[in-house]
Amino acid sequence: MLIIPPWNRWNIHPSVAAGLVVFGGLYVYLGGLKAPRRRVASFASALAVLFVALNGPLHNLSDTYLFSAHMAQHLLLTLVFPPLLLYGTPASVVRPLLRPRWLMALGRFATRPLAAGMLFTAPIVLWHVPALYEAALRNHNLHIVQHLVFLTTAVIMWWPVLSPVPELPRVPHLLQMLYLFLLGIPMSITGALITLSDRVLYPFYSAAPRVGGLTPLDDQQVGGLLMWVLGGLMLWIVLTVIWFRYSVWDERGDAETGVPVEAYGTNDQ
Repeated sequence: MLIIPPWNRWNIHPSVAAGLVVFGGLYVYLGGLKAPRRRVASFASALAVLFVALNGPLHNLSDTYLFSAHMAQHLLLTLVFPPLLLYGTPASVVRPLLRPRWLMALGRFATRPLAAGMLFTAPIVLWHVPALYEAALRNHNLHIVQHLVFLTTAVIMWWPVLSPVPELPRVPHLLQMLYLFLLGIPMSITGALITLSDRVLYPFYSAAPRVGGLTPLDDQQVGGLLMWVLGGLMLWIVLTVIWFRYSVWDERGDAETGVPVEAYGTNDQ
């Protein structure tokens, strides 16, 4: 008989904990703590988001009980963790990682808006096809691959907006706004299709124990709304911030200077 653990248990997965330690250790080793405090705090917040998303109650709910919790987890992994990570990582940490020529060449291609947008959008749409989503839920290793794909492509997606190095630059601010607006369209369409479906698309959650009195269809609709409305709203908030920053910088005559000033300094070489 399969024993399902309580959803509110704070169980920590060793692989996630090890990954966070390696991530944080590399940041410290490469001099990340020399960055301004707001950037160090942003990096620490990124690690905290990753910890909460992949351990404890939210992870238990998403893996065993609720589609809506799974959607909330994916929003944290794709729309919260990456911008905090990129904002919090100074050029001095990124540059050593980009020294291999092949990696720099790949970065120049992948971080351009069209490529970055496609690399992010395709997995988001395809993984929500019922057959693929079900496969990831029922195969732990495939589920890990799904999360790694989401994390990697989401960091690439945010790069044209928050790049920490001028070698792989941010795009102009008006283009950033257009880029984020267009990115929200396929995600909103996918969320809308899930929300408006009159049948349960993911049988895994039909058989799952009920939490909060939600029926499987109610749960699916809540999850679709999170992707459709909350995901779009998060992009619009960033877009609005970019607009105000653009307006201020345009008055100063340096509206296209998006990479942090310290990235150009000799101390970051």
